[in-house]
Amino acid sequence: MQTVVECCAPLLDEPLAADEAAQLAQWYGVLADPTRLRLLSLISGAGEACAACDLVDPLGVSQPTVSHHLKVLREAGLVESEKRGRWVYYRPVPERLGILSRAISAV
Repeated sequence: MQTVVECCAPLLDEPLAADEAAQLAQWYGVLADPTRLRLLSLISGAGEACAACDLVDPLGVSQPTVSHHLKVLREAGLVESEKRGRWVYYRPVPERLGILSRAISAV
């Protein structure tokens, strides 16, 4: 009788549920844009950033372009915003970023 030896340990205990996979795919789709990925990186690194004051110059794109990409990130739930006077400040949503991080670190 021949013994079968597995070559590799399983990657995950069980596959992602369909709804979890759909949500992750949507978030990763949002982050597939280099400008949005850079914005999220800047905001996460600072903890909070003013859209007009902190994000336009480092990216070298126009303020309307930054606003558009911030809107996409906000609608996806990856950042949240708070208006203070004339300025809008953005901060990451740690729970969502944690989910994204755990999903790719499990692979």
